[in-house]
Parts: sequence; C-alpha cells; structure tokens
Amino acid sequence: MTLEEARVITVVYVSALAPLIFYLSYKKDLPSWIPKIYLGSFLVCALGWELWFTYGWVDGDAVNLRRSMALNNWIPLHLNWFLNSLADAGTVSLGGLWLMWKFSNKNSQIFLSWNWYAFSILLLWCVTQNLFVELFLYHDQLSEGKLLSWAPLAPTGQYFNPTIFELNGRTVMLQTQLPWIILSPFLYQAVIYQANKLKP
Repeated sequence: MTLEEARVITVVYVSALAPLIFYLSYKKDLPSWIPKIYLGSFLVCALGWELWFTYGWVDGDAVNLRRSMALNNWIPLHLNWFLNSLADAGTVSLGGLWLMWKFSNKNSQIFLSWNWYAFSILLLWCVTQNLFVELFLYHDQLSEGKLLSWAPLAPTGQYFNPTIFELNGRTVMLQTQLPWIILSPFLYQAVIYQANKLKP
C-alpha cells in the first residue's frame, strides 16, 4: 500500500465515522431536527449518486474497476457507497450547516428562514469539499476516461460531461460537481422546514 492509498483510506473512514461519533456523544446539545437532516442527507446522497457511482448502474464502471487493489481491499465495493454516504451526510451536510451557523455569528435564525449569506457559505463549502475530493482524494477514480454512471443528481451523466478545469494534470468534470450544486439549496430548504416544524 502506498502513502497516498493510506491517506485516502484514512480520510474516507474518518470523514464517515467521526461525525456519527460526535453526534452520538453530543446529541443532547444539538437541535432536535439534526437526526432527520442527517438521515435524510444520507438517503438522498446514497440514492442520488453514491450507489450509482459505486456500482456503475447506467453506462458506468463500478468503483472497483476504477481504483487500485489496495483501495478495493480496504474499502470493499459493497461498503463504498455506505461510507461515502455517511461522509456526505455528516462531514459535508452537517459540517456545512455548522459552518453556516459559525460564520453567521452563531445566529440560529438562519435555520428558520432563508438567508443568502448563510446559503452562500453552505454552497461554497459543498463545492469546495467536492473539488478537494475530485482533485486530491479520488482523482484516480474520477479522472477523465473513468466512466461514472448516470445518476439522478448527476443527470447529464457521461453524455454531457465537459472538463471544467485542470490542475496539475488532474481534471474537474461537470458530472461530479452537479450533485452538490443541485443538493445544496434543497438541503437548506429541508433544514428550514424541519427547524420551523419542530420549533417550540
């Protein structure tokens, strides 16, 4: 196993499990809508693209054909979508909501009505982390020439998938950026709905 592969494995497991451990440790101190958003985000990410990208269901290659044997051994095919969806729900979704709150002076009102400043923080976080994933974490699995499945939240599939930009020979493609661009406003709207519904 290379140092790069060890780094990927560590990041995948930590980003999937650390938010869950944090939630279970501090759930009494968190807003009551957090579990629904966490579970909802997990399901939307799994059904929206992670399962499709993992198994290559529609005109794509399964993830075990797009990565090294070491990664296949440490992140098995049937566990891949689950770990990625946990990371999407915890590190990305809940992490983005925490950043919104933190950079809005810990003003909880941003969860009760739409705030463009707060949403811009969420969107920036979602897109930035996704760029990191494509350029530095999964670059060998998502690069040009690696066939990803069509997915509901990646609706252009491989059929319209231009390169957005390149960095040091690594590519950023439209297909892999769409899920978080599409999901971010719906995530924020779901939080507003749940926070208002559960407001005392």
